[in-house]
Order: sequence, then C-alpha cells, then structure tokens
Amino acid sequence: MVADGFVPWPTHLADEYRAKGYWAGNSLYAEVMDALRSRSEGIVLVDERRRYSRDELVGAVEARAAGLAEAGLGPEDRVVVQLLNDADFVITFLALLAVGSRPVLALPGHRRAELCHVAELSGATAIAVPSAPGGDVMYAELAAEVRSLVPSLLLTLIDGHLVDGHDIDRPGVNHRPPAVDPDDIALFLLSGGTTGLPKLIPRTHNDYAYNVRASSELCGFGPETVYLVALPAGHNFPLGCPGFLGTFLRGGRVVMSTSPASGRAFPLIKDEGVTTVAAVPAVAIQWMEDAAADPSALATLTLLQVGGAKLNPEGAKRIEPELGCRLQQVFGMAEGLLNYTREDDPIDVVIDTQGRPMSPGDEIRIVDSAGEPVPDGDVGELLTAGPYTLRGYYRAPEHNERSFSPDGFYRSGDLVRKHSSGNLIVEGRAKDHINRGGEKISAEEVEDHALAHPAIHNAAAVGVTDQKLGERIGLFAVANHPVDLDTLRQHFQERGVAAFKCPELLFVVDDLPVTNVGKIDKVALRRQADQHQAGRQGST
Repeated sequence: MVADGFVPWPTHLADEYRAKGYWAGNSLYAEVMDALRSRSEGIVLVDERRRYSRDELVGAVEARAAGLAEAGLGPEDRVVVQLLNDADFVITFLALLAVGSRPVLALPGHRRAELCHVAELSGATAIAVPSAPGGDVMYAELAAEVRSLVPSLLLTLIDGHLVDGHDIDRPGVNHRPPAVDPDDIALFLLSGGTTGLPKLIPRTHNDYAYNVRASSELCGFGPETVYLVALPAGHNFPLGCPGFLGTFLRGGRVVMSTSPASGRAFPLIKDEGVTTVAAVPAVAIQWMEDAAADPSALATLTLLQVGGAKLNPEGAKRIEPELGCRLQQVFGMAEGLLNYTREDDPIDVVIDTQGRPMSPGDEIRIVDSAGEPVPDGDVGELLTAGPYTLRGYYRAPEHNERSFSPDGFYRSGDLVRKHSSGNLIVEGRAKDHINRGGEKISAEEVEDHALAHPAIHNAAAVGVTDQKLGERIGLFAVANHPVDLDTLRQHFQERGVAAFKCPELLFVVDDLPVTNVGKIDKVALRRQADQHQAGRQGST
C-alpha cells in the first residue's frame, strides 16, 4: 500500500518507465542483496575497526533484520537513522530494508530541531544513533531528548543493534523479507537546503534501484572498484550515486571512513587500495593541498567524483595533475536528477561543465523567471522530471505548489546554461545572485574570477546589505598568501571583468563554514558580513 502523503508518478509515465526497463519491479533490498550473494567470496566491507567477507556481511544483515523484526519493527515503520560512517550504518540500513521499514536518513550534524521535525513528519517509531560521541554531542542523550518530545518514537537503536542495552542481533537466523510494493517508498532522503527545516524526499524501490543501477553502470563500477565512503553515508551522493549501494551492486568493495579529512582518509586509501571517492569541492581542494606531503598516499586512486556544489574550473584543472586521477563532475540532487561528465568527454568539457543527464528518460527545461524556455547558452532555472525524480515532497502540499510546475516538473532552484557539448554549466542558485542596484550578479562568477588569483585558495561571494544599492559584493577568501582588496580588484580588472562585478568588501578567513551536506554555508557568511558592516556603521 502506497503511503499517505506520497505523490506518485502519473499512471501513463509509470507504465512507460516499466516498459522501457527503467523500473524493474524489484525491491531495493533484493537488488543489492542478490548482487552480494551472487559475487565470489572475498572482503566486501571495511571500516576503521572491522573487515567483512561476503558471507559475513550477508549473515550480519540477516541477523540484524531478525532482531529488528523481533523488536517489533516491520512494514510501514519509519526509522530515523543518524549513524556514523562505519559498518553498522551499512548493516542497519540494509536490515531495515529487509524488514520493510523505511530509513529516514538524517546526518551526523543534525540536532534536536531537525531530528524532531523529521521524526514527527515521517511518523517515525524508532531512532538509530551511535554510541560514540560526535564532537560536542552524545548521540544517545540526544536521541533520548528527541524521544521525550516525539510521542511516536518508541525505540532507540544504539549502533543499530542495541535496544535498552540488549543486543537484538540474531546470528544464524535466516530472515525472510516481507513482500513490498516496488512503487512504494523504500527510504526518505532529506532536502539539502541551507535555510529552514529539511523536507522529506520519498524514494521508491523502483526509482532508487534504477538510480543506483544506472549510476553504477555509467560510472564503470565493477569487481575491481574499491569505493571510499568519505562523505556522510546518509547523503544521496555516497549512498547511491553510485555510492556504496552501487559498489555492492557491481561486485566491488566498500571502505568506510569516519571523516573525509586527509588524516583519516589517506591511510585508508593507501592501505585498502581505494580506487574511487566521492567528494565535495572543499574536500577536493584540501586534498590537493595535503597530497603534496605524501604523493604515494593516493597512488591507487583512479577516479575522484566531485559534486554537492560546483567545482570551479580553476580547481577542476588541478585535480589530475595534483592528485593523479581522473575527475568526474557530478551535478545531482537528492530529489532525483543526476548529471555526470563522461570518461570520453574532452578535458575542457570535464573541467568547465557539470555533466549531462544520466538517463534517456530524464527531461529538463531551462526557463526564465516567467517560465519560458531560454535560448541555448543563456542562463535559466533548471526544471526536471523523469523516472527517478520525485513528483512531490512527502506531506508537503503547500511547498509542492511552489516547487513543481503544473505538469509535475521539479523546480530545482539551480541556475544553469547549456554548453555547446550538451552538458550543463551550473551558474549558481536562483537565490544565490547578488542584486547590486538592479544588476543581478552570479556569486559563482565572482568566485571563479577570485579563484584564478594565485593567492586565493577558496572563496565564497555573498550579497552584503547596503542601504543605497540593496546589496554590495562581499568576498570571503581563504588565502595562501597575503592579499588585499585593491590587489584583488586590480586582478578582476585585468581579467576584463565589469567593474560592478568586482568585490567591494573582502573578508580573509581561515576556512569557510559548511552545511551538514558539505556545501558552503552562505547564510552564515551573509549574517557575518552584515554584522561586520553594521558594526562599522555604528562606530562612525
């Protein structure tokens, strides 16, 4: 039975997706576990403490599924999962699918407000957290607080297998998964916006299995793939784009790292012979700095996927010469659409674009503010629909009115233009433009020019409130060498940039704050810049 609050695909499209083979009619659990069981014996999962062979992993998933079922979890239950990057995340996620429960994938950085919100909205009956602390938080204490505030929460799972201090795993018990409707929800992802509380993104068995299957095929994953999960595993990118699910599906090995920091990730890459990693631009940039100290650490790395935010061309050019691996740009969204650069794309296309849609079933429109298509090469908002792109957020009818066109296309909020190759170039967010006296300036364009300066290591441009112009251009810069505003403006002028696009305020910082999904937190930067300006005005 399809869940209340879920917006299905229209019948004629669902029929088309089945006829064209996008939707195979299997549960997500069956697709992944059948692939695991059919592969040859060997190590399939590694974390910083343990190693699992094929049989050990299959046995661990079945033991946990049997325990979860005995604890009362089953079809229709929703479980908030806030686990760290280790084997327990993988085992618990698959075990929840095995009993028909739906994981609601929170992130380690979420706290009471976000967890209460998603637990209430999903009607969750359980929450799974780690026993290990995370910086300033004890997750078990946080879960207890959330349980006290959300009446539907009845169980707390610690490390995926402890309930009220008792180990629920049942080794040697073969759990028989219940029948599921492949058109029903398999899991919930969370929207990655930087403002407000996250929205629930329902992903069905059919659509997410296709998401994983098509991604892993396009990216060339196979038995030789050794995939490092460095970003939070509950995020769409390392989960199923192709992520660890795609690695299992194609017979590869998964390595879990509790942090993308080079001090944690580099030894795992070296010791386990990691071939493939997904990273956000901030991680890729830091790795390039750190790799210089030990070039051999990344010797086995052949593919670095970069997504989650736009990788500027100046940074993209450095990947292959400095890390010794191929770059694949990935522009995707937890709501569905995935764009990848291909292995046979010319190098300039790989550097300058963020890829093209993965599936023949993907539909895209690039439109102006009136909803009309723009000419090829012009910037507009990206709208999309297809066999793995949602038709509506879960239990969010008012938001869906704003986020979807009348014929069901998702309004992504991303500003893009089409490259001559057919690939997309991301120009920022519809809300990531600086409106300076009526001139709408792309923050990412400002950042591109700033990053071309040899002293600038990383940069983020924001609109700073101004009484006369509405906004002025503020630039937060992480610098390798001293740089001042006059020097930077001269650099912009030498690059032939219009004067009104030059930074007017410069903030040199040690690092840039990021959101839970690794994107630069521009909300925090705008607030900091506005406070700085208010302080200056108050002192004059």
